Parts: sequence; structure tokens; C-alpha cells
Amino acid sequence: MDLPGSFVIAFSMYSRIPMPQVEWTKERMKYAMCFFPLIGAVIGLLQMAVRLFSVGLGFPFFGQLFPVVLPILITGGIHMDGLLDVIDARSSHMETEKKLEILKDPHTGAFAIIGCGVYLLLYVTAFWELKPGMLPAYCMIFILTRALSGLAVVTFPKAKKSGLAASFSNASHKRTVGVVMLMYAFAAVMLIWYLGGFLAAGVSFLVSALVYGYYYIMAKREFGGITGDLAGYFLQLCELALVAGLAGVSHFV
Repeated sequence: MDLPGSFVIAFSMYSRIPMPQVEWTKERMKYAMCFFPLIGAVIGLLQMAVRLFSVGLGFPFFGQLFPVVLPILITGGIHMDGLLDVIDARSSHMETEKKLEILKDPHTGAFAIIGCGVYLLLYVTAFWELKPGMLPAYCMIFILTRALSGLAVVTFPKAKKSGLAASFSNASHKRTVGVVMLMYAFAAVMLIWYLGGFLAAGVSFLVSALVYGYYYIMAKREFGGITGDLAGYFLQLCELALVAGLAGVSHFV
């Protein structure tokens, strides 16, 4: 078992954090998804650092805007790309096969561009409503969303036998990855409770469960299962919903 190699593969695939080059062997791929949520932990730590840095230097506006784009910079936009591809595909209102073809199309449609603008505006609005005291709890959502996304990759039906989601799912030791993802999700909710209170944890659990359920139903009905793009769509949608939920909670605590 080469866990350091699995760690490098996860960070190389799902982030732009510099990593040494390793061979993507079958043994390393088995547990690569186990380290996916740790990218969320890095994003959370950087979010806190940016906020403290901006406030300390007297640039509060920077600390209110830059955190919105920070996750995209760290991940290289891989999840945002999935969100926009799925927006294009769903906006076509075509049959399943045509939607899957649109997901593979490298061109960006008008609906994706509109969706990107709307998404970022909603995220900025929700983040600006987030009270400073809720920021530590907010930083935990990046672990939670990746834990749920990883869990879906090894448990949900796949729309295709090839592609990113299918490749990681087929190569993963599904039972181990599933258990580890559940542990990450539980730990993230407990940390949200510790850092933001019971209401924040309760809302985060409910919101993520609802989005997770919607993800399963929508993906199966409209695409026949999940793909790498749909995994990105879920992650971005869940993050937005959690930011909005915690922003609402922060006005009551």
C-alpha cells in the first residue's frame, strides 16, 4: 500500500498545488480518493489565512472578495468546468445521449457563461452576508463537499464506462473509500458544530443531504448516472448552498 503515492495522485488531479510526479499505478489509485477531502482542508486553511491577512493589513474588501475565487484558483477550475458543462447539457433539454455528448464538447455555450456569472454573483452575495464569527465553520464546508462527492463516486451509478468518475470509481477500493468519506463528512459536521454551533451544523447537514439527494435523482434521471462533470456540478452547487445556509444562520447566532 503506497499511501503517499495515492496522496500525490489526488492532489495532482484535483488541485494545482505542486506535487512530485508519480506513476498512476493500480495500487495507488485504489486509495487516491481517500485524500480528496484534504484538498478541501487546504482550501479552508487558506481561506482563514486570507481573511486574517486582509484584516490585519487593513484591506477588508480584499478579504471579502478574494475568498470567492480562491477555491477556483486552488483547484484550477476543474469543478467549475463540470458545473458549466452540466448547465449547458441540461439547458439543451435533449435526450440523455445528446446531453452526454454536450458534456464531452470542449466548446462553451451561452448558457454556461450565463450560469457562471449567476453562480459567482450568488456566491459573492451569500459570502458577504456571512458574519465574521461564522467564517471558521464556513472553512469546513470544503471538506464536507469533497467527502460527499467522493462517496458518490464510489456508490452512485455511472453514466459511462469511461471518463474521470468511472476511472476513479473502478480503480478505487470502494468499501474503504466509502467508509473514509463518511468519516470525513462526520468530522466536518462535528467541526462545524464546534466552530459555529449546533444550528450551523444542523443546517449544514440538512442542506448537504438535500443537495446530495437531488444530485442522485437528477443525475440518474437526466444522464443515466454520474460523470466527472456531474461530480463537479454537485460539488459547486453544494458549496453554494452551504455558504447561503451558513450566512442565514450567522444572522441568528
